[in-house]
Order: sequence, then C-alpha cells, then structure tokens
Amino acid sequence: MAENFDNLIGGEWFEGEGRVDNINPSDLSDTIGHYAQASAGQLEDAVEIAQAALPACRQMGLEARQASLDMIGRELMARAEELGTLLAREEGKPLAEGKGEVYRAGQFFTYYAAEVLRQLGENADSVRPGIEIDVRREPMGVVAVISPWNFPTATASWKIAPGLAYGNAVIWKPANLTPASAWALSEIISRSGLPKGAFQLLMGSGSGIGHGLAGHPKVSAVTFTGSYGVGRQVAAAAAVNLSKYQLELGSKNALVVMDDADIDLAVAAAVAGGYSGTGQKCTASSRLLVHAKVHDAFVGKMKTALEAMKVDHALAEGTQIGPVVSAGQLASNLEWMDRARTCGAEVVTGGERVSRATEGYYMTPALLTGTSNDMELNREELFAPIAAVQKIGSYEEGLSIANDTEFGLVAGIFTGSLARATHFRRNVETGCVTVNLPTAGTDYHVPFGGRKNSSSGPREQGRSAAEFYTQIKTAYIRSGEPEA
Repeated sequence: MAENFDNLIGGEWFEGEGRVDNINPSDLSDTIGHYAQASAGQLEDAVEIAQAALPACRQMGLEARQASLDMIGRELMARAEELGTLLAREEGKPLAEGKGEVYRAGQFFTYYAAEVLRQLGENADSVRPGIEIDVRREPMGVVAVISPWNFPTATASWKIAPGLAYGNAVIWKPANLTPASAWALSEIISRSGLPKGAFQLLMGSGSGIGHGLAGHPKVSAVTFTGSYGVGRQVAAAAAVNLSKYQLELGSKNALVVMDDADIDLAVAAAVAGGYSGTGQKCTASSRLLVHAKVHDAFVGKMKTALEAMKVDHALAEGTQIGPVVSAGQLASNLEWMDRARTCGAEVVTGGERVSRATEGYYMTPALLTGTSNDMELNREELFAPIAAVQKIGSYEEGLSIANDTEFGLVAGIFTGSLARATHFRRNVETGCVTVNLPTAGTDYHVPFGGRKNSSSGPREQGRSAAEFYTQIKTAYIRSGEPEA
C-alpha cells in the first residue's frame, strides 16, 4: 500500500482537504504515494505563521543559518542516489539525470550557505558634512515559491536556498505532478534547525494554492517558473498588492550550426540540448538552424544518433530517454507531430508512441526537417523530445531567425570562427548564450534568466539572487563632533 504524505505548516505535518495520487509515468501500475492538498484555511495559517516567524528569521545568527543551509545541501548530495531514484521514478527522467539533479540541488544549498557569510553592505560619506551613510540589504519578508515539475528538486532549491539565506520566511507550492521530490526535500529542511515557520510546504493546485499565494496581501515576493500564460496570471495577482515578482517562463531556443562547425560536436550538443530530460526543459534547443552546406550531413548524423537512443523505464539500465511526465503531455506531443505533418514538415525519425515492458508514456525522439520559422511548431514551446531543423544560407540569416521569436532565454552557435562567435554573443537577443556547447546546462554561481517573454523580474542564481530576495535600506547617521 502506498503511503500518505502531508503538508508542513509551522513545523508540523498536517493532512489537507484530500490527496492526489502520484503515479510513476514509467509504470502506471506503480503508485508512489498519496499527497495532501492544502486547504484555503491552511494557506492563511501558513502565511500568518510565516509572518510571525520573520523576527526569528532575521535574528538568527549568521553561523547558525549557514550551518542549517550547509546541512541541507550536504544531505542532498549524500542521498543523491536515493532521492535521484525517487525523482526519476515520479518524473520520468533517466536515473543518471535524476541523481545529477539532486546533487546539483545540494550544491545550491551549500553555495548559498557560504553566501550567508558574504552579505556585506556599503558605506559612504554624505554630500553634507558630518553625516555618514550605511547601505545594506534586508529580507523581503514572506516569499512564495511556485516551482515546476520538470526539475522538481533543482529549480525549487535555487529558489528556496537564497530565500532562506537572506533571512526570509519561505512558503513553497510545488507542482502536483512531482510531490514526492518536494516532500523529501521539505523533510530534510524541517530537520535543519531553522526557526519554526521559516519554511513551509503547501502542496495543492496552481489555481488554488498557487494563485492564493501570488495574490496574498501578506506575501512580499513571489518567484515562479512555468508557462508564459500562467506567469502572466501570477504577475497580475501579485501586482494587485504591488508584491515583487520573479518569473521564468517559456522559451524557443535556437542552435545555429555554421558550415565551419565541428559537425560531430554539434550533433552531440543538439542531442544533449534538445532531448535530455525528454525535451522537457526550458533550455532545450528545439530550433536547429543549420547551414545549407552541412545540412544533409548534420541531419543524417542526427537521425543515426536519435535512433540509437534507448527509450525505456527511467530506472532501467542504459535508458537515455524516459517517458514524458503525463498522459496529457504525451497527447500534446503526438498532436504536435500531427500538426507538423499537416503544415508540411518532414519527419526524419521518431515522434511515435511506443510500448515497453511496463505501461508508460513512452515516445521516440523526433527530428523534423523542411520547416520554416513562421510554422507554429517553431513559434511555440513544445516541451517535448521534438526538434525542427531550418536550413539557412548564411550567418546573418541564422542570427535573424534566432532572434525572430517572442522568447529569449538561450541561444547557441557552433562555429570555428572567433569573430562570428563574438558577434553572435553580442547580438543574439537572449539572456544566456552558448558557443560550441549545448543550450541546456547552467552553473549555480552565475545569473540565469532570459529576455522578452521568457523572463520578468530580477535574475535567478548566483549573487544576482540578492536583487529579488532582499530590499535595500539606506541609513543616514550624524556622527557629531568628538569629545575633547
């Protein structure tokens, strides 16, 4: 029998107003657990408790806070295999990726544990004599974290860790598709020695708990990662109270492959960037802009690489592509394949539902050619193991097409020309750029975020996180004259 798992409110575990079943997308007969759904009343309780906890959060000694975050991070890294297995089981990404995600989540906590001791202010002399100025950052207050299902531990960690490091009280609403990873992380945080109410877990629907947190008058800041449409709703709800918000939204990332590129390296990057995590990542390179001179060779090598990939149970040895996360996502992916054929795209390989030893949401990785940038499949984020090739005749055309999108998260280029790579870095309209690397893959100590409709608000990760999780106070002090 699958176990029941509850919400964490004020340091205690509570049932909700019902539960959702967490089903393994690799094996639909496997129920991982039953997860409590918070009520509207529990949301109000959590916000009041978080408000009451703010003085203790602010007054917690720096070394004690550093030790708490460091403990969380080290336990995540030590348990990466166990918790990575759980993550792969509920989300569907291959085991190696699941373990890597949990370990990286631990690194976010240890990084921000160190940042606790590096919170330095500024000082200056006033333009007025006898007055000194002190400038420092203080916590925002109650911070709501609304995280996605595709990186259920890592994305949440890079939001929760800085929230706690800078002395806020954090309320976390994870995605209902991946509650097991959320509960496991929350259980570790509950034992870290943070003040009661500094961290709380509210599992529930986005329309209920998520919207309720975003629009709550006592929530000072809301950080959200998800779709563009839902992000607009979060922003609208937060704006009513002039709450600070940080949004990481959709993408339509381009990878440009020039005629002087190392084709084998470019193919490896396109496969890693477009199909790891079953293509269910905001940094996936779903638009492949390939120079005409190398187009056929690139497509041929991509076809060979994709057809050699093992699609199977996330925990099976050697699996490179697990199932997609849900029945709804699979249906959407297959519909996109039908729409691509209708609009004239050629299916080079993949895009079909397949069966394995256990019933799950399996499909083969798809590659499309003969596409243009005005096709719907090249305008909207698919969140699928599907990439579309567009043939380009020049670098200028590739740059123009890369920028011809409402999104602006990541873009990449493969070229042997330093001048061309430099021009691309400086002129592509994205928040992140890669040169001779996959578009997927970020470091935790530097800023992450996009432009256009991909992001809104301060950057995530690294020291840039302070821009969102803190507010500046400028103090003026009359020093007076020294006594004789």
